[in-house]
Amino acid sequence: MSDAPESLTIAIENRKEQLEEPLKPAAISEEKLQYAKEVIDKDTSIKPFWVNKYKKEASKNWHKFYQRNENRFYKDRHWIEREFPAFTEKKNLRCLEIGCGVGNFMFPMLEKNPHLFMYGCDFAQSAIDLVKAHDMYKQGRCEAFLCDLTIDDLSQTIPAGTIDLVSSIFVLSAIPSEKLEATAKNIAQVVKPGGMICFRDYAIFDAAQVKFSSNPGHMLDNNLYVRQDGTMSHFFSAEQIKALFENEGFETVECEYVHRETINRLMAISIDRRFLQCKFVKKA
Repeated sequence: MSDAPESLTIAIENRKEQLEEPLKPAAISEEKLQYAKEVIDKDTSIKPFWVNKYKKEASKNWHKFYQRNENRFYKDRHWIEREFPAFTEKKNLRCLEIGCGVGNFMFPMLEKNPHLFMYGCDFAQSAIDLVKAHDMYKQGRCEAFLCDLTIDDLSQTIPAGTIDLVSSIFVLSAIPSEKLEATAKNIAQVVKPGGMICFRDYAIFDAAQVKFSSNPGHMLDNNLYVRQDGTMSHFFSAEQIKALFENEGFETVECEYVHRETINRLMAISIDRRFLQCKFVKKA
């Protein structure tokens, strides 16, 4: 009898253990980074008509994404408890998840910490509908609402200066560069002095960025690309994100590149995923 099923089980368990480990500090070699930079530098942006179209239709394209995928696309983000323990270690917290999607972060945290209240906003109505239909969605523990962070005033729903923790997990990457300042200012107004923003997003020279630039026709702007479904992905530098939040009255506690190597054994290649993980605390 073939031992393939047992081997497959072992491989799956080993992969599971790897994914549960904390991300490592950036460990990509200078040679790989130089290659990534060369590929990206050769890419050129697409025609202005399409750039404007994709930026204008961002909300509509994410709405279609969640209509199509519902809650099957993202796994629950239990790893946030490990990387950002403040969400489960403290009591009587008022939190905000920007870009809450279908609640893959919200509901695990509400279950883990009974002393937490969480707001969740997203600019896709289909995502908000799925959150509100979840069995764990209960008034008094959470509130989900439609919001385009680039133009809608958060303080119309959340009293200014009342939020202890903000999660920004792969959200700002969906926003064009020219709208990031307004977005950061909007978030800052609802965070209390001493409140923290917990941030993770795509970093420059990530394998996904190299793949985009290897197939011209995706670049909208510097480090900003469009996927086939019309959603956008921005790849950030540490300097860019630090400046964005420090200009709005935050102090940088942590801001570093982190690395996850993914092995495709069938094709005998390794893929270097590169993320930016940060913590920012609002000054008194």
